[in-house]
Amino acid sequence: MKFSLGIVGAGQFSGQFAKLFLAHPGVGDVHVTDLLPERAEQLAAAEGLSGTFPSYEAMLESKAVDAVAVFTQRWTHGPLVLQGLNAGKHVYSAVPMAISREEIAAIIEAVRATGLTYMMGETSQYNPATVHARDQIADGAFGRLFYAEGDYVHDMDLGFYEAYQYSGGENWKATASYPPLLYPTHSVGGVLGAWQTHAVSVSAIGVKDERGDGVFDQEISQFGNDISNATALFEVAGGGSFRTNEFRRVGYPSHIRESRFRFFGTDASMEQLATVSFWQDKEGVKDITELLEPKPTLAPDDPSLEHIAPALRAAFTSGSAPVHDRSRLPREFDHLHNGHEGSHHFLVDDFVTAVNTRTLPSVNAWVAARYTLPGIVAHESARQGGVRLEIPDFGDAPES
Repeated sequence: MKFSLGIVGAGQFSGQFAKLFLAHPGVGDVHVTDLLPERAEQLAAAEGLSGTFPSYEAMLESKAVDAVAVFTQRWTHGPLVLQGLNAGKHVYSAVPMAISREEIAAIIEAVRATGLTYMMGETSQYNPATVHARDQIADGAFGRLFYAEGDYVHDMDLGFYEAYQYSGGENWKATASYPPLLYPTHSVGGVLGAWQTHAVSVSAIGVKDERGDGVFDQEISQFGNDISNATALFEVAGGGSFRTNEFRRVGYPSHIRESRFRFFGTDASMEQLATVSFWQDKEGVKDITELLEPKPTLAPDDPSLEHIAPALRAAFTSGSAPVHDRSRLPREFDHLHNGHEGSHHFLVDDFVTAVNTRTLPSVNAWVAARYTLPGIVAHESARQGGVRLEIPDFGDAPES
């Protein structure tokens, strides 16, 4: 069984996923559209896609497309996802799910009403540290888990300037100021992807940017944002807490590892840094670095990455780590590029499998809300000087 797919946005990120969707045995024709038609045409030619559409609206009107994959600017996802669902298309969306609780509520209602598949492609769901922690939690190895930490530490100087210039045109500084806490899923999702709970309240502190280069300038920012670094402390249902950091001005090698995690329980703990990872209990320390280390599958100088800033290329070239179970993946993926610490293969397969079997994907609408909404509320807290705010919850996904 196969379905046809339309890719929305032909930027740096979507090109890497186009290869995987096209190679998956559960997908047939793959089309693409972009606000800049020449980019869509270039991607279609480079990857051998079935063709282009002149607009998203034309793609949604076509019976030749069964599902869409949204890879547009991060603040545009909510409305585009709703358009897709309301047009009768299954939807895969890059992160974040949306930028307001109203958009999130509307997406959940649309999924409920239409019965269509929605999935948010959160890479931390398959971050090796999250995978290992998820397995250990399921086995009870931590004892009672009571605290965790998730960091997304990606300095603007390491590739983000080039990425925003590529996607934002002359007005790129207005969008490069995107609030860090509104892009929370790499840190929040990595924690909650292992710890089966959800956040119920948050207090957050933002640090005002001082670079003075027009980025994170309230007068220039499309979002009225001057915060470049932020920390949030969340309370979770059932007792316990976790802390996340969203840093865009930080002395840290994000090209080595941009997301990292720690979990603490009554019997054991686990800690991940840039180059080393450890499992610890009351008797000692075990080095688990190799278990969590992906091996590259694509050279950083591969021609397919020529439009991506060198500092960002590691995110597109990582293979799988020993902790990843590749037995469920199609063999067509065995020698294809991977990315974001081995997550891309699993995310594509999750979505394709969910559409073809009409089952819920791993990061379905209800899970995506729990990964996204905490950051939205945390941003509100930071703007109010750290006041503690309650986080609404849309509940668990209905049984399929």
